[in-house]
Amino acid sequence: MDQRVKNPRGLLISLCAVMMMSVMNGTMFNIAVPDIAETYHLMPSEVSWVMTGYIMVYAIGALTYGKLADFYPYRTLITYGLIIFSASSLFGFFAQNYAMVLAARVLQALGGAMIPALVFLAPLKYFKHERGRVLGIVASVMAFASGIGPIAGGFIAGFLDWRYLFLTSAAIIVTLPFLRKNLPQEEAKKGYIDFIGAALIAGFISTLLIGITLDMPLLFVASGLFLALNVWRMRTIAEPFIPTHLFKDVPYRTTIITSFLAVLCLFGMMFMLPIMFRDAYQMETMMIGLVLFPGAVSAALMGQKGGSLVDTKGNTFVLYTAMILLISGFLLLSFIVGAHPYVVGAAMIVAYMSFPLVQASSADILANILDDKETGVGMGVFNLINFISGALSGALIGKALDLYEPVSPLHGIGFQGDTAIYSNIFLFFAGIIAVGFVQFHWNYFKKKQTHQQKEPAS
Repeated sequence: MDQRVKNPRGLLISLCAVMMMSVMNGTMFNIAVPDIAETYHLMPSEVSWVMTGYIMVYAIGALTYGKLADFYPYRTLITYGLIIFSASSLFGFFAQNYAMVLAARVLQALGGAMIPALVFLAPLKYFKHERGRVLGIVASVMAFASGIGPIAGGFIAGFLDWRYLFLTSAAIIVTLPFLRKNLPQEEAKKGYIDFIGAALIAGFISTLLIGITLDMPLLFVASGLFLALNVWRMRTIAEPFIPTHLFKDVPYRTTIITSFLAVLCLFGMMFMLPIMFRDAYQMETMMIGLVLFPGAVSAALMGQKGGSLVDTKGNTFVLYTAMILLISGFLLLSFIVGAHPYVVGAAMIVAYMSFPLVQASSADILANILDDKETGVGMGVFNLINFISGALSGALIGKALDLYEPVSPLHGIGFQGDTAIYSNIFLFFAGIIAVGFVQFHWNYFKKKQTHQQKEPAS
């Protein structure tokens, strides 16, 4: 039965507002990292913890909040999460040394990880009859905030000071009264939470992300050990933190893999484009933001349309469409990188607009697969995989840009010189999406057809 919401429109606006401010908080600090390093005289490996620590705790927290949402009321979780986030933001604003800044970022992640977990779960629980449309709106807000975050961060840090980014983030607390007003009052449910399993998963994720972002291969051994221990525990207890049958379910596993590959390339594109415009085009930060802005706007507009298509045409239709757009967009970028920046900025709209389509359709597919009792942890895994893909894409592209210096594109079409490396990476992205498309069609669609053929006629 749907939970009764007195003001659905007010709840949706509140969810979008808190999601936008949360995503912007993450992307704004990307711009401020050099300023923080200069303030406290830090080496790149030291200041990188401003982002590494945040991503690590955020990823673990998103999964944990998803699990807790299966048992505890959303109003309770979102209240504690936003209070922790805002208080830590104020703490960061008044920080006197780097240790305090780092502690503030970690505490921000501890509270802020609740936001994507609950914002993606709320449409599944409170908007069941228009779930696709609402998921599309949420995904479009996420994509738009990712695009304007660096612009806002550059403006605030440039005209004021990087510390004011913390103060800006603290303003998220203004959304709490509206969320509490529009979220229904619910009772906590009884349930068992495997905290030992949660700790093993946290160990696996933290060692993996630190190894990726800080280039420490030895940590991959520790990550593998944590993973092995977690798999053993999942198989030996009755109620593990993540149920084992989730990954045995072919449609669920296939959708997670497809989303991982798509988000890997999309986050990789967002990470790489500012570097490309700075190094190959010698553009300043504000101009880079202006070139990227149309892509963010296109994602916001497409998200609303795509969400409606999920409800009318079906989630698999929208995911197929998104994958085709991604392949086309990355191929187009691979061919024209090196042209005028405005031409490149127009071409990237094709790939950018796919972001909310992938998020909305994948989330809706998973919502249809998951049992109501496991929606929280199932969507938590979905959010976790997205964060890991973001960290992985940045590390891999950074290595590629450091070590690989081709003079011409692999396909032999387009511009030679400094932009050849970016052309080849976009070509590689198109290949990854093609692999994701094929594996989704083969494992999900074919499996569904086979299942339908085995069902007896009514």
